[in-house]
Amino acid sequence: MPETVPIWSVSQLTNGLQNLLGTVFSEVRVCGEITNLTQSGAGHCYFSLKDAQAQISAVMWSGVRKRCAVELRDGMEVVCEGRLDVYPPRGTYQLNVSGVEAKGVGSLELAFLRLKHRLASEGLFLPEHKKPLPEHIRKVGVITSPQGAAIRDFLQVLRRRWGGLDVVIYPSPVQGKGAAAQLAEGVAFLNRHAGELGIDCVALIRGGGSLEDLWEFNEEVLVRAIFTSELPVISGVGHEIDVTLCDLVADRRALTPSEAAEILSPDVSNRQTQLRQLEVRLGRAVENFLQRREQSLLAFQNHPVFRFPYRAIEEKRQILDDWEMFLRRTMAVRLEGIRQDLVRHAGQLESLSPLKVLSRGYSLTQRADNGQMVKNGLQLAVGDVLVTRLEQGRVVSCVREIHPE
Repeated sequence: MPETVPIWSVSQLTNGLQNLLGTVFSEVRVCGEITNLTQSGAGHCYFSLKDAQAQISAVMWSGVRKRCAVELRDGMEVVCEGRLDVYPPRGTYQLNVSGVEAKGVGSLELAFLRLKHRLASEGLFLPEHKKPLPEHIRKVGVITSPQGAAIRDFLQVLRRRWGGLDVVIYPSPVQGKGAAAQLAEGVAFLNRHAGELGIDCVALIRGGGSLEDLWEFNEEVLVRAIFTSELPVISGVGHEIDVTLCDLVADRRALTPSEAAEILSPDVSNRQTQLRQLEVRLGRAVENFLQRREQSLLAFQNHPVFRFPYRAIEEKRQILDDWEMFLRRTMAVRLEGIRQDLVRHAGQLESLSPLKVLSRGYSLTQRADNGQMVKNGLQLAVGDVLVTRLEQGRVVSCVREIHPE
């Protein structure tokens, strides 16, 4: 290396570039699409401007943001005015924005809006299609990257709030081409094996990012997989300001992965409070039950059947005696009536009896051979044997003469 070439320190070179950029590009206007938009706690906005071939970092300080009439968002196409600057700690250059004009909708946001409109027209986002989460969730299937910060935050919240929820993780990339298809396959897999795995619901989680980073959660294949899922699906993708089509079609949206864990798990302190309340209610219920049973026992104890056990038997015995006397009187009256009827009928029969006629000097004559009653002499012939019945005794005679007159 020639000795005439000066040696610069990193700071000197960076300061030289900073002075050069600040002089040559002190006033620039750059057109591009906003991506990777974030906001610090102090209110400063950091983002990138991109087009089809390149991108550049940009920063807008909180004072400029407060004066800016445009609300920045990912996917928005803007014209930024400012100056180029170098950030020495990283050695990167960035656009220091002093003003922003909205130009239109970026290509990604336009694609997002078109797909959103088409799926909404099919009814995929309607509330009546959303399934409620189970009241008591025992196991949840989580589809996410096992190496990401989102799953660590998710599990940390679960451990803090409730230890009784089991987690089945379906590993899948959450960014990059083809991730949507793998996420959709995860939804289908957990639905197919829900019975054997004991899964009650599905959670899709991912940390925040730009519209580009979260784009796989706007792919139609994943949206339709969530819509057709028989298990309820909760979407915990990005931060509060990030809204994906998965959030819209899911049965429940969580603003962050941590909030998804809070929704799925009850708070231990709340459950302890509920258990204490149930304990008090159960104690009161048992006490009231025992008091009612004690009162019932006292009532039985004071009942006459227990205090005077023979009284009931004596009462029943007296009732039986009364019935016996009643039956005896009834039978006596009935038999007397029957006896009187017999006497009356016997008198009538006796008055009609032929024996009564015999007592007045009459007799009955019958043929001896066939017992035929003789009423006319023409019935007889000389030599016939007759039997004549008198009031006392019978007379057997033989016909010697017949006088028909």
